[in-house]
Amino acid sequence: MPLPVDHIVFDIGRVLIHYDPDIPFSRIIPDPVDRKWFFDNVCTHDWNIEQDRGRTWAEAEALLIASHPDQAERIRAFRKHWHEMVSHAYDDSVTLLKRFIDEGRDVTMLTNFADDTFDQAQEIFPFLTLPRGVTVSARVGLIKPDPEIYRVHTERFGLVPERTLFIDDSLPNIEAARAFGWQAIHYSGAEKLRADLAAHGLL
Repeated sequence: MPLPVDHIVFDIGRVLIHYDPDIPFSRIIPDPVDRKWFFDNVCTHDWNIEQDRGRTWAEAEALLIASHPDQAERIRAFRKHWHEMVSHAYDDSVTLLKRFIDEGRDVTMLTNFADDTFDQAQEIFPFLTLPRGVTVSARVGLIKPDPEIYRVHTERFGLVPERTLFIDDSLPNIEAARAFGWQAIHYSGAEKLRADLAAHGLL
């Protein structure tokens, strides 16, 4: 049997808020073949994750524009229209987050996020200011699933690893958290999340 949970740690993207670059880019690049090429070759996942590690958007844009000058306008559109990519909150998850806080439980967040877009996300979604605190990857220069980011979060917030429950949509992030000693739930939807939380005695 797992130990009782004293600390609940939420991921943010695709657990508390939606994220989908196709939302603005389906308008910016209407042709799906062209749009796929752009995300596969220009504004790639590997390029974007470096902003989560701490690279500034200005540096990121300059790097791509130097190698793809003909794509400059589209490259700049990624940051310009980022707010459209986070189109809505996951209401069921947010309700649980608020419930745990109202019950007096210790709730924090651990997220792969760029520095300035996290500030923007908190403006769009004020509930992101409610937990006790957050570790933002760009601000510590580490990204999940690097084991070091779990150590940093644990030490910053005084967590007991074996009594900490992490909720994330990424299986590699979940596996890394478990390897560090946290309990973890792989988020795949509201119904399963509630069942998993009940199994941990939290609902």
